[in-house]
Amino acid sequence: MIKVYGVPASRTFRTLWMLEELGLPYENIPTHFATGDTRKPEYLAINPNGHIPALVDGEVTMWESMAINLYLAKKYDKGLMPKSLVDECHAIKWSFWAMTEVEPHLVTVLMHRMFLPPDQRDAKVVESAIEKLNKPLAVLDAELTDRKYLVGDGYSVADVNVASVLAWVSLLSIDVTKFANLKRWLDVCTSRPACKKARGLMGA
Repeated sequence: MIKVYGVPASRTFRTLWMLEELGLPYENIPTHFATGDTRKPEYLAINPNGHIPALVDGEVTMWESMAINLYLAKKYDKGLMPKSLVDECHAIKWSFWAMTEVEPHLVTVLMHRMFLPPDQRDAKVVESAIEKLNKPLAVLDAELTDRKYLVGDGYSVADVNVASVLAWVSLLSIDVTKFANLKRWLDVCTSRPACKKARGLMGA
């Protein structure tokens, strides 16, 4: 059985969402960065970076949430990996984009609204991070002007990967209503049963 190391309320959520989309049996092995789990020798033997998630699928060990999802979509093909080389590369492109252009700003908001001690939180830092989000969100909104999904003609791993990053906007109370195309797409993606199941695992 596939083993997923991590906790649902983390980037592991992305992998759990993908596994639910694929309908694959898996075991989620609780591994939390805050408790020192990710620094234990037995876990470092799986992911020497000491981050979550990590996935073990038989003889294959994979880490980095986006790579894990791309691997799962391609190996357990149920239509989530685009068929053409160009569309597959677009899926990879959007996955990298979400990690580099969007996630850092969301992490900043997360730290200053939820994780840092109250006396270390800075509303101006939050305001700046949300302002910086406007540019990449406008790029995604424009891409979705005449498209229901990001790549090709249907829902794919690109949508799972990018929506799993943007799913945090609701938790962080970030208003994206001015990006109407983005909001429509995100609502469709996060309304899927697989997303709801993965969210339910973290009590969200």
